[in-house]
Amino acid sequence: MKTNLVLQFQGREQSEENMIKSAQEIWKNAGNKVSDIKDLKLFPQPENSVCYFVINKDFDGSFGI
Repeated sequence: MKTNLVLQFQGREQSEENMIKSAQEIWKNAGNKVSDIKDLKLFPQPENSVCYFVINKDFDGSFGI
């Protein structure tokens, strides 16, 4: 089964793919390899225009959506 999540809010939209890429970019900029990601959880909060994330249960951050 193939899925595609698109979050729509306030006349904008953000794809799951773009949110994943943003979290991966932050992970890479911290000196890590994308191939080392085993678990990624995204917590989009459209009312605040931010997405929080946790990678491998111990690396967290956020980015604008």
